[in-house]
Amino acid sequence: MKLFTKIPIVTLLLVASMFSCNKEMDSSSYSGGSSVLKSSAQSSETTSGLKSATILPQEGKLDGLNLGIAGDFAILSKTGVTDVYKSSVVGDVGSSPITGAAVLVSCSEVVGTIYTVDAAGPLPCRVTNATRLGIAVLDMQAAYTDAAGRVNPDFLNLGAGNIGGKTLTAGLYKWTSALVIPTDITISGSPTDVWIFQVSGTLNMSSAVRITLEGGALAQNIYWQTSGAVTLGTTSHFEGIILSQTGINMKTGATINGRMLAQTAVTLQMNAVTQP
Repeated sequence: MKLFTKIPIVTLLLVASMFSCNKEMDSSSYSGGSSVLKSSAQSSETTSGLKSATILPQEGKLDGLNLGIAGDFAILSKTGVTDVYKSSVVGDVGSSPITGAAVLVSCSEVVGTIYTVDAAGPLPCRVTNATRLGIAVLDMQAAYTDAAGRVNPDFLNLGAGNIGGKTLTAGLYKWTSALVIPTDITISGSPTDVWIFQVSGTLNMSSAVRITLEGGALAQNIYWQTSGAVTLGTTSHFEGIILSQTGINMKTGATINGRMLAQTAVTLQMNAVTQP
């Protein structure tokens, strides 16, 4: 009888010992897994560090801007549109609150509607609609404020304000000074990706320089918010929607696939403007 009562006790002790060993092995394996995960995260962090000199984290996909009625215009300004004939504009043109006499593009240059706040302006095609223009300008300003107010940029002061030769992936970019584009650049991403470029100063693109879209990137998802004036050099080509707190100046023969939304004036000199 004593023999039979001892056997189960020994068996229980053996089972307990085996369970303890397995638990230690599982713990050791988990610890090793943590090391692997940590190493992977560090590797990813190092890789991401190649994108820019200074990168700040951002969670989630970047949302585009709501342009409201301003999104119906290829050119929208507050103080007029000057022009050296002959330019070509595909899309609507308008200016408010300044009189329509400050809108100097002719009917033959615009495939779209030219809106003015009064009876002055290009004849016979101009349409007087001060209410629509007033709302469009307010929407333009709201979109500008939204773009300028985005926080936690993915790229801060990329290229120290010189992005010539770079390929720009989707995300929020911020420069605390002027931005120059002296040589060709590429904007690369999918049709659903969004780019917002915040520029605290002026934006200057050199003559004959081009922006090229790659991978399905769309001009309608690219926003350039600038507090200073924008100048597009002679025969240059630009992509995206410009939201400028001041003026937008196109030099002779420059082209843009996008919109020019300026809180002062837009200047054309034999240019091609096509809304996306």
